[in-house]
Amino acid sequence: MTAWTDFLARQGAELADHHLRFADPAAEARAVAESTVAVPLLHLGTVRSVGPDSAAFIHNLVSNEVQKMAADSAAWNSFNSPKGRMIASFLIWPESDGHSMVLSAEVLPAFLKKFSMYVLRSKVKLSDASEALVLLGVGGTDAGAVLARAGVAVPDAAMKQAGGDETGGTSGPRCIRLDERNFIVAVAADAAPALFDALQAAGAVKAGTGAWQLAMIRAGIPLITQPTQEEFVAQMLNYDLIGGVDFKKGCYPGQEIVARTQYLGKLKKRMYRVAGPSGTALPAAGTDVYAPAFGEQSAGKIVNAAATADGGFEALAVLQTSSAEAGELHLGSVDGPRLALLDLPYALA
Repeated sequence: MTAWTDFLARQGAELADHHLRFADPAAEARAVAESTVAVPLLHLGTVRSVGPDSAAFIHNLVSNEVQKMAADSAAWNSFNSPKGRMIASFLIWPESDGHSMVLSAEVLPAFLKKFSMYVLRSKVKLSDASEALVLLGVGGTDAGAVLARAGVAVPDAAMKQAGGDETGGTSGPRCIRLDERNFIVAVAADAAPALFDALQAAGAVKAGTGAWQLAMIRAGIPLITQPTQEEFVAQMLNYDLIGGVDFKKGCYPGQEIVARTQYLGKLKKRMYRVAGPSGTALPAAGTDVYAPAFGEQSAGKIVNAAATADGGFEALAVLQTSSAEAGELHLGSVDGPRLALLDLPYALA
């Protein structure tokens, strides 16, 4: 255990792999809807890129613009296979000496190894900063006010960042605003316990991984994990709708496929938000979804899922658009539990 996870255990957290919880899943799901939650994001990790070539190096490998990012900005981005399938989805923000990229902790080691193969003569150094840099998710209608009361600088618009120290290091809390109600705070590991305490004193309820996953599902923000690597083109995950693809930037691995998908007409697959009934086991990422028109053939896959307060679950699922429009969807088999379609906070193009 690290000093941070040891602190969380003393706070009452149950820890398993990259996940944790402080209460039962239903109680934490209620907190997402009724409170402002503070969540240690152990399921995410951070890769830091440092050096004068950082922007150009990353820019040439990913789906979104990096070189023209404003100093106070953040963006969704992806690293794709030559076939245009997403290997990793990540949040990126610039720092004065480079960039930080936040992605699934379980795919981080392979991502870092693959990314490092492209360094060659570029003046850039890549490293796993996950132990040095703690990530906290703060979400809820009062999240901005809670952060401010805890002494954290709060960005005034979505996909903006505030705070951090002047050298681009990690000694000061850096706050990234994802949308109206969800924020990620990056803070040095030795300062994380005091900040976690301060957030609770300011009105946040401590919650576990499932609470943050539920908040991201409701925000329509997917996370690629090991079971779904190289399954989806960026547009299938609505990355074109949440600002994760720049169709005017130069070449990058998989760019031809991503561009062709955009310009060939209506997509056959999109990401939707679905709900499973009470008593249904939480599906793993990659679980198949079925629809009558496709018979025994899968009509889609679960991307991320989280428990809800009623004992069911909500999930993001990539589905055949025709099946989603028809409305009858079943989890795991043709006669599996019926899934209900829910709204996303943005319109599907």
